[in-house]
Amino acid sequence: MSDRRATVVRDLVRRLLDDADGAGTAPIVQVGHPVLRAAAFPCDGQLDDADLAQLVALMQRTMRAAPGVGLAAPQIGIPLALAVVEDPGVDDAEVARVRERDRLPFRVLVNPAYEPVGEDRVGFYEGCLSVVGYQAVVARPRSVRLRAHDASGAVVDEVVTGWAARIVQHEMDHLRGTLYLDRAEMRSLSATDRLGAHWASQPVPLEASRALGFALPTPAGPGGAAPR
Repeated sequence: MSDRRATVVRDLVRRLLDDADGAGTAPIVQVGHPVLRAAAFPCDGQLDDADLAQLVALMQRTMRAAPGVGLAAPQIGIPLALAVVEDPGVDDAEVARVRERDRLPFRVLVNPAYEPVGEDRVGFYEGCLSVVGYQAVVARPRSVRLRAHDASGAVVDEVVTGWAARIVQHEMDHLRGTLYLDRAEMRSLSATDRLGAHWASQPVPLEASRALGFALPTPAGPGGAAPR
């Protein structure tokens, strides 16, 4: 990144931090904003340790207040390859089992990358804090190898599976200028209230696939979608 761009990013972050005043949240930008369609710049020293720590804390507060299970820096208007993730899990044991949705402690991912592990793909409904009011089914690799650094600079290199892998992929899409709608089965697109009325109770969107006319990945694997 050029010195000029680094200065612009640093100024954007400091204005956002000033507006939040140490305890507030940041506005989440919505689909149609150019920052959601641009590849993020690598984090390579544009921010000092204090500004980075404050930005991470702001992202954590914003994600939790939304509420959501992940937030990428571009979603608050900052074009840096930085994301936070956290999932408290779900109370329904069957949903948790089928979706492989275990509790995911809070994590910071700096300059993350991933690659699929194995051939299994699973399809579930996803939403996005930057596309309010809608959800759609997205087929994604069930397991991925995640490489990144955490906020302290320590190396992250591990395989994540199930819902955690879905969260990681969703947030990393944001860092590439991609929205979940770009990968979605568009016939599955549902207003959030309609999804709740018709399909939210189903661990796998099998009935939705039949009624709305879209395909789910086959064959089913652990945590995967059943065949139509």
